[in-house]
Amino acid sequence: MAEEDKLEQPIVIKKIVKGGGHHGGAWKVAYADFVTAMMAFFLLLWLLNVSTEEELNAISNYFDPTHPKVSDRMSGAGGVLGGLSVAPEGAMVTNVQPITNPPLSGASSSQAPAKSPSLDKVKEELRKKEETSMKKAEEALKKAIEEDEELNTLKDQFLVDMTHEGLRIQVIDKDGNPMFATGSARMFEKTQKLLKTVGEIIKGQPNELSIRGHTDSSPYAPGATYTNWELSADRANSSRRVLLDVGFPPERINNVVGKADTEHLYPDEPTRTGNRRISIILLREELTNPDFGKKAAAIADEEEIKDTGETTDTPPAPKIPKIGTFKKSSGAVEFP
Repeated sequence: MAEEDKLEQPIVIKKIVKGGGHHGGAWKVAYADFVTAMMAFFLLLWLLNVSTEEELNAISNYFDPTHPKVSDRMSGAGGVLGGLSVAPEGAMVTNVQPITNPPLSGASSSQAPAKSPSLDKVKEELRKKEETSMKKAEEALKKAIEEDEELNTLKDQFLVDMTHEGLRIQVIDKDGNPMFATGSARMFEKTQKLLKTVGEIIKGQPNELSIRGHTDSSPYAPGATYTNWELSADRANSSRRVLLDVGFPPERINNVVGKADTEHLYPDEPTRTGNRRISIILLREELTNPDFGKKAAAIADEEEIKDTGETTDTPPAPKIPKIGTFKKSSGAVEFP
């Protein structure tokens, strides 16, 4: 009996496994949080180190519940730092070359060079000299009209005045005494003689001319293909031919314009006969010569040299290399 019980007793086998078991990846998450916290901590230390007292005070006020929140402002400059940088001046410098050339030393790019008082004075003197010459031409024109018996009868149709463009000479129509045939660009002999007299006197002036034709507001018949625009332009061109016949230099004619009825001599009476006219304007040099400023500057420099006694033998300015440009080479890129 004892032997049977001994045979039925279960046998237990114990296996010992060496080494630790798998505990999952929770330690990785904890380590990542630790590294992130350390990085934030070192960033905080860096910010505290580079921040000024003013910036630290602004940060402190931001978290102060009793202090008005500067972040409530709509402007971008109303943030925590109020538009200030936490880095000291020059802490972050780029090594990228600018696209545009840097300003010359001693000069600010935002400041334009100041005008020389002497240059303004020279320009004003040139304007006065030119106006004096035009006044002499005006006197010569009026004298020539008075001395000629035939032209003297047209003196009330001959107007000369000074405008912002220059000396304006106008030949206007009068009731019963027109300058051109009605509705045509064919001028009468008296008109030719008057324009030739004008041309003989003004051809000695250095100024360029603007020749303009004007009409009244009386329109052509409905359906007409020839209008006041064509008429005014043709009359101005006829006047140009007469001036060329007396030797006026063609290169000094700046423009020939048909103005139709857009610029009345009598705006309140658009159909008045006096609105039909030819305007010849001796243009101011400042309006036609793009080098007027250079001319005045050259004269101002000469006067300054005479006053100071200095010579103009100055060494040439050094060449400034272009910044931000690249030159293509064989197999490589060269940087300036």
